Amino acid sequence: MDNSIIYVRERGNLRRVSDIVLAQPKIVSSCRRTNPFVLRKEHFIFTYNAEGSLRYTTKSLFDITLLFVADNIHHVDSLVGFPEQIGDRLFAAAEENRVFLNSNISPKALQLFSDAYGEMVLGSLCLRNRFPLLHERMDEIKTFHSLKSLDLFGCRLGDEHEIFLHLTSSSLASSLIQLSIGGNCLSDVGLQRLTAPIRMMRKGLDCLQFLDVSYNPISERALRYLTCFPKLEKLDASGTDLKLGTRLKTTIRDLLGLIYSEKALDTFDHSGCKTEGWAEQVVNQWETNGSQVPKQKKMDESRTSALRFFGRQKFVREVLNAAPLVCESEEEAKKERLHFCRPAANGHIPERQTPATTNHQAKPSWHNIKKRQRQTESTDSSRQSPPTKRVSSSALSAEDMDLLNSY
Repeated sequence: MDNSIIYVRERGNLRRVSDIVLAQPKIVSSCRRTNPFVLRKEHFIFTYNAEGSLRYTTKSLFDITLLFVADNIHHVDSLVGFPEQIGDRLFAAAEENRVFLNSNISPKALQLFSDAYGEMVLGSLCLRNRFPLLHERMDEIKTFHSLKSLDLFGCRLGDEHEIFLHLTSSSLASSLIQLSIGGNCLSDVGLQRLTAPIRMMRKGLDCLQFLDVSYNPISERALRYLTCFPKLEKLDASGTDLKLGTRLKTTIRDLLGLIYSEKALDTFDHSGCKTEGWAEQVVNQWETNGSQVPKQKKMDESRTSALRFFGRQKFVREVLNAAPLVCESEEEAKKERLHFCRPAANGHIPERQTPATTNHQAKPSWHNIKKRQRQTESTDSSRQSPPTKRVSSSALSAEDMDLLNSY
């Protein structure tokens, strides 16, 4: 059987498959057979009768086949077209066999399920203050391209993290609605780098509605980088370098079409944020497996220092429920709360980046700018309106061109 030829029927044609190494069964001391086609302990259901005697029954052919495919999931080309019920049971079988803990197989396996079942695999992912998990499972996390909500608060991204390219990729363009990148030491430069592909290529994060950039050292200058999100409805800028005042309210209103919310928005209450989907337990397995200290008695000094740096032994107990370090108290958080939202439909707020005239296509752009400038001067001569400084939303600044040339 080991040297036998395997045939596969595809689209009515029979072809021979070669060079495929099937997964070997787990080594059992009482059994010397290693042939994957031989019945194993997993193929039987053991029960006891009323007299206490051990009885066993063979599992159905479907269950045995499901187990075989789960063990060799890395050889499957595609699951597109298979019913959701089959995909769910196959995913559960692969998860039970701890297939997704193998870093060599898990990215391909998760990509296989994500391509076929999308949001059902994972629709929401919460990695709040779980930076070790993000850095260790980056390849696997990139396969979740149907996320609607992604929480990366406190993941120490900085200004040049590789996750930026994934966030602005076409895979998440039509799905991601809520994004939290607060508490990541993200500056104006990092926000510029994050939004550069969107502003230059005019695609990416087309459906983003809720954005959290709180507790990052960003200034008022970075607000112009957020104009590339056409459907942005709510913004959390608490704990940043932005200072609440008339100037800030006017700038955000003119650039983004948002107004200041006196009440805290429930959208940015992260108590309801959680991981949802088939892969929910897989993420928990990654976390539990990563929190266990290796059993080897002799570890390299670099490995020991890495474990101490990431706080492995306290990962499950402390990191999960850790609050942002920048928030010292609830009272301080309330004082610094900066929530902005789009006004109601009946509210009279000028549309962002659109002239007020109806026949603007027949007039040159400089005419619209002068008219808008005259309107601003008539209301407040001492204040300069930010939109008057913007010639066109499609124009690229010198900083953008330098950033583009750096790629």
